[in-house]
Amino acid sequence: MIRVDGTISTPHPRAACVAAALAPDNLSLIRTRAADGSVTTDLSGTRLRSIIASVDDYLMNLTIAEDICSYVSR
Repeated sequence: MIRVDGTISTPHPRAACVAAALAPDNLSLIRTRAADGSVTTDLSGTRLRSIIASVDDYLMNLTIAEDICSYVSR
């Protein structure tokens, strides 16, 4: 069985806000946290299609979370 592991790290001035907005998505495949001014997400799984779908959803949610956190901080 093939195991796929990866990390996505994106800088953001409101990293804690963005990570908190993404926290409900922390399921078995994905874990998000804020550290050192970045939002870091670890992905792990054995089904490539599930991982691709999770990354696609995550990137959309990340964009929305960044927009909301930037708007709220004004």
